[in-house]
Formats: sequence, structure tokens, C-alpha cells
Amino acid sequence: MLIGNVGGEPEVRYVEAGVAVARIRLATTERGYTLQNGTQVPDRTDWHTVLLWRRLAEVVEKYVHKGDKLYIEGRIRYSTYDDKRGVRHDTTEIWAENMEMLTPRSQAPANNSQMASEPVPTSD
Repeated sequence: MLIGNVGGEPEVRYVEAGVAVARIRLATTERGYTLQNGTQVPDRTDWHTVLLWRRLAEVVEKYVHKGDKLYIEGRIRYSTYDDKRGVRHDTTEIWAENMEMLTPRSQAPANNSQMASEPVPTSD
């Protein structure tokens, strides 16, 4: 489960049989605090790549924009690939199963407060 802000406009594409896939970057922040001895611990922001499929991707395409606050439920996926130079890269993605838009209506387009769910496809 993640709650965070969208870092840029979503990237939406359509794959085989017209299935929509959206990719967003989501920033989650752990607020800083002060220890009892006075030591300040700063805020810490982590960035997550979130993939949304089918109906979730279509909702993202229509209603989600940079800066919007989202609640995401999903599964973490790890993978590796070799680039054109033969360098191995490790990637971590969240494959979303549920999403709720948390940005207040006054700051977002109409119909923004909706919950959407979608079964996540299995990889072959």
C-alpha cells in the first residue's frame, strides 16, 4: 500500500488486443522528526514506478495528472534486463490492483474521487 504524489504526467500505451497500460512515478515521503537528544532526522522521499492495467490505466489516462495524490494497492515486481551495451539493470515496479484518487475535487477535474480495481495480469 502506498500513498503519494504523481511526479509527472502518466505514460499510457495500448498493447495487444487494445489493452491499456499506464506507468506513473509516485513519490512517497516519510516526514522528518526530532530525536529526544535534539538530533534532526530529515524528510525522506522515495520514488516508485507503478504500472496500472486495463480499466485502471484508462482511469489514469482520463483523470490522473502530475501532483495528484493517489492511494495504490498492489504487488511488488522485481526484474532484470541487459541494455544494448550488455549492462545488467535491476528494476522494481508496483503492479497496481487498486487505486483511489485522493486529490480534493476543488483541485482536480470532476469525478476524481473514485476507487477502481483491476485484476493484475500474470506474466508469461
